[in-house]
Amino acid sequence: FQHAVGDQIGYAAALTGEPGPDFDPFAPSGDLEGVDPAAFLEDALARAAKAWAGVDRDAAEVPVPVPPHTLSPWSGSAACGLDAAVHAWDIALATGRPSPLTPALARPLLEVAGEIVEPLRPYGAYAAALTPDEGDDDVAVLLRYLGRDPHWSAS
Repeated sequence: FQHAVGDQIGYAAALTGEPGPDFDPFAPSGDLEGVDPAAFLEDALARAAKAWAGVDRDAAEVPVPVPPHTLSPWSGSAACGLDAAVHAWDIALATGRPSPLTPALARPLLEVAGEIVEPLRPYGAYAAALTPDEGDDDVAVLLRYLGRDPHWSAS
């Protein structure tokens, strides 16, 4: 959870120059004592949304917090959305809630995943891709590409 929040703050900070998270999103402490999780997440998502709303859509590139550190505005915003959507899936399934991903949402996320994921795998940002199953929908294809089992559950 803390990792997902830190990623969103990182995207916002890359765009605005404001401070990033005060913790390493890739080595979160897990110390959330006194923190309202919903408010923590909502604040990070609002920061990211506000930062993306201020981006010039005609810019050639915008800064992002992960290699290659610049992407087109569409790819950068989609990468930020990919991060938020996939961690929303992680959190939802870990807490027994239904998947927030739909095939319509997964299609553009799969497009940006194809652009950004392979260069990030060596850094441990994504697990190795899982082999697709025949009949997988776009959500399952996306999750497997990101190293997640679409049939995983907390139970």
